Amino acid sequence: MKIRQLVLAASMVATGLTGAMVSTQAAAQAKEQFFPVLVYRTGAYAPNGVPFANGYVDYLKLVNERGGVNGVKLSFEECETGYATDRGVECYERLKGKNGGATVFQPLSTGITFALTEKAPGDKIPLVTAGYGRSESQDGGVFKWNFPLAGTYWVAADTIIQHIANKEGGADKLKGKKITLIYHDSPFGKEPIPLLQERASMHGFTLSLLPVTHPGVEQKATWLQIRQNRPDYVINWGWGVMNSTALKEAQATGFPREKIYGVWWAGAEPDVKDVGAGAKGYNAVMMQHGAEKGADVIKETLTKVHGKNQGTGPKEEVGDVLYMRGMMSAMLAVEGVRAAQERYGKGKVMTGEQVRYGLENLDLTQAKLDALGFKGVMRPISTSCKDHMGANWARIHTWNGTKFEWSSDWLKADEQILNPMVKAAADKYAAEKKLTRRDAKDCQS
Repeated sequence: MKIRQLVLAASMVATGLTGAMVSTQAAAQAKEQFFPVLVYRTGAYAPNGVPFANGYVDYLKLVNERGGVNGVKLSFEECETGYATDRGVECYERLKGKNGGATVFQPLSTGITFALTEKAPGDKIPLVTAGYGRSESQDGGVFKWNFPLAGTYWVAADTIIQHIANKEGGADKLKGKKITLIYHDSPFGKEPIPLLQERASMHGFTLSLLPVTHPGVEQKATWLQIRQNRPDYVINWGWGVMNSTALKEAQATGFPREKIYGVWWAGAEPDVKDVGAGAKGYNAVMMQHGAEKGADVIKETLTKVHGKNQGTGPKEEVGDVLYMRGMMSAMLAVEGVRAAQERYGKGKVMTGEQVRYGLENLDLTQAKLDALGFKGVMRPISTSCKDHMGANWARIHTWNGTKFEWSSDWLKADEQILNPMVKAAADKYAAEKKLTRRDAKDCQS
């Protein structure tokens, strides 16, 4: 009898210990903020997608090395999209409810962004699309769940035209000029067209549109047209292999590379390294940052992440253009969590809905950015219910044959042009989807 009682007692103790262990594990898991990471490490766009993903994940690891967000550690899981919209949607559906629910999604594709814009409101998960996605989603009055933080494609296109005008000696000198846009034939590539058409109408330059079929390796006919039309400038709205192909064709046809301007997805090391000196003079607009090997956040990452053999990719790429953009994008999402905690409780795991509030109330002052390691890399970002972008500054950098160098001062997109366009496009979207603009009460939610 005593033996049986001892066995039962031991069993109860074991059960209690097991329950305690499960409870402890559950509590530990509950203290983690889950970040799904949509990536494309395979396929035609992998050379550009990989460094972005590495920078994104390394920043999440760095935050954990710093102690998390007020003690809340971050967990993440990658899902391969191959830059395909259907696969991106599959990744979203698979990850949105995991590990207590997704904090935020960053699609890294305008096509995937278009698709998820329809899904995010129902699932109450914010979409951060730093430097891509729908340009009109800057309007938070209609796009409650979209955050094109730090810049849209209309900002990029506008600042490119400003820089060209500066080169020519003023906007009035654009009259009679010919500008050709070669663009990836996808939602991404078509985004700048309305802004460029608006600028063409204002300044009297001729705009030609030349679509390039995915993935962009066949451009001989495109550059034959450019050689025949002899534009004054070419704007390259490319991604992946399309960019290096364009530069090689420009070199082959003798079009001056200094007359070519790329969007910020066409101005990184993978775009020019295979062309080398042949790309000398090529310009690209940058969403604030460039290659930032000397930034404090990079030095800290090399010490705390790569120094502990926890780096996601090769050490040599740390601080490169796309790696830096991945870091910046992750930082913006993490700071959305931090801002949400200010309202809903420091040291607590935030829901996607709470993080949406945080992203809408970001106040990244220069002092805050400097403290995060982004001194000299970024300017302040401040969002609101009406403005989900928060900043509209850009810079131009130019390839000198071996590296990119800054070749402009800070450029600010013209709000007198952009704001009416954003509102008109957002209103059109709201009418099509039968949405009502948010009122003052909703803006506080």
